[in-house]
Amino acid sequence: MSKVAVLMGGWSPEREVSLVSGKACAEGLREGGHEVIEYDVKRDLRALIDFLRPMGGGGPDVVFNALHGKYGEDGCIQGILEVMAVPYTHSGVLASAIAMDKPMARHVFTSLGMRVAEGRVIERKSLAWGDPMPRPYVVKPIDQGSSVGVHIVREGDNLGAVELAEAKFGERVLVEKFVPGRELTVAVMGDKPVAVTELRPRTRFYDYEAKYTEGVTEHLVPAPIPAEVYELAKDWALMAHEALGCSGLTRTDLRWDDSKPDTQGLVVLEINTQPGMTPLSLAPEQAKWAGISWPQLMTWMVDNARRPA
Repeated sequence: MSKVAVLMGGWSPEREVSLVSGKACAEGLREGGHEVIEYDVKRDLRALIDFLRPMGGGGPDVVFNALHGKYGEDGCIQGILEVMAVPYTHSGVLASAIAMDKPMARHVFTSLGMRVAEGRVIERKSLAWGDPMPRPYVVKPIDQGSSVGVHIVREGDNLGAVELAEAKFGERVLVEKFVPGRELTVAVMGDKPVAVTELRPRTRFYDYEAKYTEGVTEHLVPAPIPAEVYELAKDWALMAHEALGCSGLTRTDLRWDDSKPDTQGLVVLEINTQPGMTPLSLAPEQAKWAGISWPQLMTWMVDNARRPA
């Protein structure tokens, strides 16, 4: 068995989720027989390097990356691990960077013939001048995960409040036409899509609270949708995973407007190269449905870690 360092925490808005993910992953790794060291990542590069490669040797065999958000899943920490030639879980530098940049990922999806919601990048401050498209529409940061900073602007909503809330995420935002219907997600392990889950939040939409608060969202796996929609969702998730050059475990989020015929209402929203690994998380839930236990999933991820040259 391996000596595994679980990196968690960080300083993004998703720090608390990362800590929960990291603790759960560490426990699963221990159950699988691995030696585990937990490390709360701070903004101290020297300390991280000393932890990974202490004087005299004895560093971890593999890093399990349980970081979420900026610097943890956007290629930054992956670049450090590549330079240090430390094996690590999940996707590499380029795939992580493209997936985290939502506008760039949209370009990749459309180039492969996948549908995305109508949308464009605008200057955040332009929201103060009025609606960039007919309501309802979605405003989201271009480089955050876990639905952090995502707002659905509906009739009667205060656009100024949305603009103010987005200010901490940068000068540009992505606006997309709201796609009505049903929320779907597909996990991919290596080269195989696992299943399709339908999410039915009891809140107005599948936001941060709905993702991480027990009992707020109903998870239906396998999703009770037509076979052709189910299969296309899996196909598109695998296409997105492979086109970006992802590895290990990913999760692709989609919407399906079930008022449209056949598969015409299916659109891809985004791909997550560091899907949540909390007790409520969707990728582990799909793995469990497929007969893969929590310790088995953790061991699979370690066994399939990227190994820099």
